[in-house]
Amino acid sequence: MTLQMSHTSPLRIGLMAAGALAAFAAPAFAQDAAATTMDKGDTTFMLVSTILVLLMILPGLALFYGGLVRTKNMLSVLLQCTLITAMVMVIWIFYGYSFAFGGSESAFWGGTAKLFLAGVTPASEAATFSDGVMIPEYIFIAFQMTFACITPALIVGAFAERIRFSAVMLFVALWVTFVYFPVAHMVWDANGLLFKMGALDFAGGTVVHINAGIAGLIGAIMVGKRTGFGRDMMAPHSMTLTMVGAALLWFGWFGFNAGSNLEANGGAALAMINTFTATAGAILAWTVIETLHRGKASLLGAVSGMIAGLVAVTPAAGFSGPVGAIALGAIASGVCYYFVAVVKNKFGYDDTADVFGIHGVGGIVGALGTAIVNMPGLGGAGGEDYAVGSQFVIQASAVGITILWCGILSFVLYKIVDMALGLRVSVEDERQGLDLASHGEAAYHG
Repeated sequence: MTLQMSHTSPLRIGLMAAGALAAFAAPAFAQDAAATTMDKGDTTFMLVSTILVLLMILPGLALFYGGLVRTKNMLSVLLQCTLITAMVMVIWIFYGYSFAFGGSESAFWGGTAKLFLAGVTPASEAATFSDGVMIPEYIFIAFQMTFACITPALIVGAFAERIRFSAVMLFVALWVTFVYFPVAHMVWDANGLLFKMGALDFAGGTVVHINAGIAGLIGAIMVGKRTGFGRDMMAPHSMTLTMVGAALLWFGWFGFNAGSNLEANGGAALAMINTFTATAGAILAWTVIETLHRGKASLLGAVSGMIAGLVAVTPAAGFSGPVGAIALGAIASGVCYYFVAVVKNKFGYDDTADVFGIHGVGGIVGALGTAIVNMPGLGGAGGEDYAVGSQFVIQASAVGITILWCGILSFVLYKIVDMALGLRVSVEDERQGLDLASHGEAAYHG
């Protein structure tokens, strides 16, 4: 059995190639070798896409967050992103791949058949969306591994500058095990709960961004506000580095979105152009709204709009037309601006890098908006019989389930870590800065 989908077919339900693939991979291995082909172009495309997603994390996300915090905490953020990436890679190989895509018929997890990558060899093949067209399974494993790494790294921006390093590492190890891997299975595996519902998520609106945003919001509240929040100056110490990080994120996001197509063809090209257009629409929208609201445009606003647009188009990248992507990016940017500039201040939570306001909210808008931009009348990939109302209900249900799963379990895991290690550094260490207090080094000298 192999996965067959036209890039313009209404059957592209539940997509992101990487996701559905795993459930079909094992049967695909059993096919007669003569019945399958492995194209070197697809293989090369996926190798490059995988490396581009790593670039998003290191140095992209690390620099983006590093520039947003104060000088005395920059290295702590860089180290957290680096160590999270390394740790999750090891966890993914040991059991994460199996838990997400191990071939189990469970609606919630992939089972244990692929622990320590059992049975995987350089000759192992994984199916794509074209009948008989394969890629090496190792590439699929590595591509999905980068998604598993960046998602928990996104979370740390919500409680940066005041959390214990050991607490971050323990929380991430628990969180990917009980939150990320099950949600990835539910959304991207053909046996998963949300996949069977027909939820559309091309490259991770629910799995990556809503997941990270909700966990970040809960973490920001449970860790508590930074000492002096609302009183002391806590402006980003280097918008230059934040801009560099944001630009690297946008660059790497082409691997994130286009690579989710698994093949180097028109579907990848559609995801690529949407990654351009949605982001451009979002940058312009944020800048216009900010200018009208504050009287001035800012670089912080422009890069915030950039990330909001990228987040919003992620679930829709393979479904929307380019014009619909512009609209989706612009709308998401406006909603994210409202949450960052108004809602956060009203409720008083301290989300340092606006993880919830941009990733959580942008992911929700993008997931819901995917049902709309998929309409053929708007240039989307839905067929003539596409029912936008029904799909919107499915998308809303998937968003709700993801929020509940992530929210409840994240709260429990933060509590466990707090009891075991304590979530927060001392006030003295926080005032000194985590770079020196926790790691004994400084980002700048002289």
